[in-house]
Amino acid sequence: MILVLQIRVLIYKIQALIHFRSNLKINFFKLETIIIIMNKKLAEEYWKKNIKYLIILLSIWFTVSFGFGIILIEELNQFKIGGFKLGFWFAQQGSIYVFVALILVYILLMNRLDKKFNSKRSS
Repeated sequence: MILVLQIRVLIYKIQALIHFRSNLKINFFKLETIIIIMNKKLAEEYWKKNIKYLIILLSIWFTVSFGFGIILIEELNQFKIGGFKLGFWFAQQGSIYVFVALILVYILLMNRLDKKFNSKRSS
């Protein structure tokens, strides 16, 4: 957790340096206050929620890529999408599209989780 926050501080410093060169004044000492250590209870709750998200999303991806693309291919080939058999589509394209969509969902979930725990940490 500390490493991630330190990386974010480094990114903020780089952004501040860019702004500083464009004649905007940024207080570098204020950026150092971003590093805040979560207490153990909050950190455990945060990681339990994170692991829960990962398990659910990876289960969906496994079901789509392995289940639909390999196991259920014969049943899905009865339907067509864009002129191609649905089982073939899942094996070739569908699992990739679902994986990218799951990455976007994970980003949204983690942003919400970060906001939730940042507000809990500050109160």
